[in-house]
Amino acid sequence: MATRPLVGLIVPPAAGAVPEEGPRLYPDVAFRARGLGLERLTPAGYDRVIDRVGELARALAAEGAQAVALMGTSLSFYRGAAFNEQLIATMRAVTGLPATTMSSGVVAALRAVGAQRVAVGTAYIDEVNRRLAAFLADHGFVVLAIEGLGIDIVGGPAAVPPAVLLDLGRRVCARAPEAEALLLSCGGLRTLDVTVPLEAACGVPVVSSTPAAFWAAVRLVGHSGRAPGYGRLLALEAPPAAAVG
Repeated sequence: MATRPLVGLIVPPAAGAVPEEGPRLYPDVAFRARGLGLERLTPAGYDRVIDRVGELARALAAEGAQAVALMGTSLSFYRGAAFNEQLIATMRAVTGLPATTMSSGVVAALRAVGAQRVAVGTAYIDEVNRRLAAFLADHGFVVLAIEGLGIDIVGGPAAVPPAVLLDLGRRVCARAPEAEALLLSCGGLRTLDVTVPLEAACGVPVVSSTPAAFWAAVRLVGHSGRAPGYGRLLALEAPPAAAVG
């Protein structure tokens, strides 16, 4: 049996567990994670851990990773588009490997489904939502509506039940009838099982942080990113993206 490609993940929680979505979507790819120790979903919380990204990327490369991804959307967008690119450049420089971030995965995913005008639901507090809207605008997207759940503790988003996510998605879509996609932002939200119902309810593609990040990351090691059954993005026929970050 051929050896599976290995993707290294830098994840927010200290425990460093691989998010369950990756192995579920891509059983033919192996994943290994290192944890940053993030505690609060706030700019001050991000500031306390963000300087460890290079160190953890280097450790993952030493463990055999063939690409590296920084998971955690707000970790990579909170200082703006240029800082997100700087994070990718840092990971590439210290590892010599292709690299991406969850925020870059979201941007690529929205572009892949042909969306420019978006409705956005998040786990975040208002300040983080403002920074997300600015980051998206810097990439040419128009945010028609944005609403957060006000969560600022790491681990909190994972406890949000599917019914709350469905209500949030339907609510922001109703506020933005001209939206071309719905974005659910926060790597802690468990969105895989609400994607198809929300696409049916809203009539537009749904892009969410963790699936988009894994889709972007596996394409760096030559995978197509396809995982049918989980919405329009993951059903796309797309070439691998091993040369880009």
